[in-house]
Amino acid sequence: MNHLSKIALAAAAALLAGHVSAQVVTVSDSSLTHTSGALYTTDFGVSAQIGGSTGRNDDSSTGQINLGYTLTNFFGQNYSSIYINNNGNITFNNPLGSYTPAGPQGATQPVIAPFFADVDTRGANSGIVYVNTSIANETIITWDHVGYYGAHDDKLDTFQLVLRGSGYATPTGEGQIGFFYGDMQWETGDASGGSGGFGGTPAAVGFGDGQSNGEVLAGSIQNGISGIVNDTSIWFDVNDQGIPTPTIPEPTNVALMLAGLGLLGTIARRRNKA
Repeated sequence: MNHLSKIALAAAAALLAGHVSAQVVTVSDSSLTHTSGALYTTDFGVSAQIGGSTGRNDDSSTGQINLGYTLTNFFGQNYSSIYINNNGNITFNNPLGSYTPAGPQGATQPVIAPFFADVDTRGANSGIVYVNTSIANETIITWDHVGYYGAHDDKLDTFQLVLRGSGYATPTGEGQIGFFYGDMQWETGDASGGSGGFGGTPAAVGFGDGQSNGEVLAGSIQNGISGIVNDTSIWFDVNDQGIPTPTIPEPTNVALMLAGLGLLGTIARRRNKA
């Protein structure tokens, strides 16, 4: 997609976002664990081949990938396959080419987004996206030293998503869904109003149900989100209401989170009954 087209579409998305009424829970950034840049694993697996055999692309996605297990009750739905999208997220029903986040809850598909931003891996110094499915009931997706639109590779981000099925024996302190971050050097692509990787509409971190409801990390779509997640990690479990919740939430935030998650849980149950 050319630069002018991307900017025009971004402006339209911003206008539409102002008319969406959504139920969105914010997770405190105090739930993040500082890891000194350590990812969950350095075994990235193989190229996800997004956009073709080289994996170098802008705004592309994989085809449907069978997980070999089921992620149960995610916002009231069960999913056994995913699409890996270049722009820092995975979706369940269809691929997602959006590059400017209106928050993950603004996505048109159910989404898990460790860093939803305009990733562009066409630059010579940019890495690509990898997927590791070598362990039963676990999928690991790594955006390895990826650049930003348009084909910039002067600043690079490294982050990882871990997804697990119910058959995985989860160690204490971990969860079903994990976000891991290494060195995060940029947060906005040029077509999202950014310059030099910053400004405009920065990246979003969180989850959405495709119906404008979701959960985001504090600082999402705000300047400085790359610094907030830099060298950190966070685990989530899907609760009985279908909402991903931090595995070890901060005590001072528990009451507020439960109130918000109870509202989202009601929405999820209504969708499940429909």
